[in-house]
Amino acid sequence: MRIRVLTLNVQHDAGDPRRTELINAELRRLSPDLVAFQEVCYPSRSDQLAQLVEGTGLAHTTHQAGVLDTDWNDGTALATRWPHRVVDVQEHRASADSQVHWWTLAAAVDVPALGELLFVHPATPWRLDHAAAREQQLLAAVELDERHRFRLPSIIAGDLNATPKSAGIRFLTGLQALGGRSTQYHDAWVVGGNGTGFTWTVANPLAADEIERLVGQPRHRRRIDYIFVGSAHSHPEARARVLRAELIGDGPVDGVWLSDHFGVLADLEYSVL
Repeated sequence: MRIRVLTLNVQHDAGDPRRTELINAELRRLSPDLVAFQEVCYPSRSDQLAQLVEGTGLAHTTHQAGVLDTDWNDGTALATRWPHRVVDVQEHRASADSQVHWWTLAAAVDVPALGELLFVHPATPWRLDHAAAREQQLLAAVELDERHRFRLPSIIAGDLNATPKSAGIRFLTGLQALGGRSTQYHDAWVVGGNGTGFTWTVANPLAADEIERLVGQPRHRRRIDYIFVGSAHSHPEARARVLRAELIGDGPVDGVWLSDHFGVLADLEYSVL
């Protein structure tokens, strides 16, 4: 069975008001089965999540505000084509005294004919000097997966604000230990993508001003949005093969750039042994 997965930072409601409608049109065109959204406007400001998924068939959604009863920060959200149930929600802070929260959401998705699949969505701190906080959150995401995983290989997807050479991403892909622990997931872009896969780059006009403000370097570009799939050693009864991966929104649509991030779309083939 093929499952299409998308992660996309939608940049809340900044800039051109047509962006949400155009992202919705792309979702209807692409027809993903599982979506990890970042920076969705929380419901007290506008019901952007409902606008994003309208007419897509992604009827089952969860949002941090609905799960945690909080309006803090822009929302982390999941959308699935099939019914799901929330199995875990984690709150993280970049430091003990930080007022900014970051979330990891996890849901069990009922995949027809195959059973339940764990879909884990961390959204991590963005600051370049917050690598330690990102590492702790990714360690916690792996521990969450180990507690709740099912027979089908789990998926971890989101805006992780870390490059492939960072300790956190190297840990996820089995290239180094972290905190005395090791694991291994398949990076969908490495398996099925072409090119650098940069998702936050000065080539995107919506990102260029922010990169100048936050980084201040003229050629800055990074791959920081990911889809990871559980490996055979952690799921001996099933397989998830990455068929292809591509960037979404890496050019204007009707003259409008969709977001300051490019999304990542992956087609996976699941089978039970």
